[in-house]
Amino acid sequence: MPGKNKWKYSVLLTAVGLMPFCFAFTKKTATAPHPFIVVLGTAQDGGYPHAGCKKQCCAKYYEGKEKRHFVSCLALVDPVTNQRWFFDCTTDFTFQLHALDSIYPVAGAGISGIFLTHAHIGHYTGLMYLGREAMNTKNIPVYAMPRMRNFLSNNGPWSQLVNIHNIEIHKLEKDSTIHLNERISVTPFRVPHRDEYSETVGFRISTPTMNVIFIPDIDKWEKWDRDIAKTVQQNDLVFIDGTFFKDGELSGMKMAEVPHPFIEETMKQLISLTDKDKSKVYFIHMNHTNPALTGDSAAVKEIENNKYHIAKELEEFEL
Repeated sequence: MPGKNKWKYSVLLTAVGLMPFCFAFTKKTATAPHPFIVVLGTAQDGGYPHAGCKKQCCAKYYEGKEKRHFVSCLALVDPVTNQRWFFDCTTDFTFQLHALDSIYPVAGAGISGIFLTHAHIGHYTGLMYLGREAMNTKNIPVYAMPRMRNFLSNNGPWSQLVNIHNIEIHKLEKDSTIHLNERISVTPFRVPHRDEYSETVGFRISTPTMNVIFIPDIDKWEKWDRDIAKTVQQNDLVFIDGTFFKDGELSGMKMAEVPHPFIEETMKQLISLTDKDKSKVYFIHMNHTNPALTGDSAAVKEIENNKYHIAKELEEFEL
């Protein structure tokens, strides 16, 4: 299993329920020789608590019984070159960048690039913080697929980021590998999803010793042209769509309108895998209604008893 918790950390909740939580870290004394991944968010696009939610799931936050959960995001760090990349750029980007700075600080903005999966709100709208109203960055590389590039280049306010060179769009093509440096490469691959404004991709992050899969959004595994069980077997660490735990989770709404593989379905799909392979799987991108997102629920225990994992904010994995 990948190494975890290379640095000890504590999460401090503010006294005011609506305020975001802050991070305090004690940095490890020795510089890590290997690249590593940090989980910067685990929630679905709307985050947790969810706007307008009056259910008990979000009431736990306002009652001080549950911490805030940021929108699904990974960071990739190479401590040899001091490069840092984001996988998706969320509405919680401000706090996620601060968290990454606390874990592994570098000079300047410290953003070597941003890889976008698709054009649903939680996955790209954090780009607004790179604009002149906020960071006013210079030519931050943003890696995007053809429809995503077109969407950003031809629709305001994103086109302003391109036109005044806050960001610089770099081309991605499906199954075509980008070499970030001598030991890290990234390969996008298409996945089926609701593609109103752009195509949707997952990513394989590769080093000489590890291959990591990131699929925060997909419709159903049966619609994919690849086999999820084989994907798990062929890779070392797999972060996959855990939006909903089971059918019926959204009261008063047909869940077929927002198709995702339920965690229960995914566990059934992977039931024939060995425990070693199952332990590679980390569910991410969980909706506020998903009992696996918050606390020590029966859903979490079921997932862990079946040898899978729930991704946790600030968890680290050496590659």
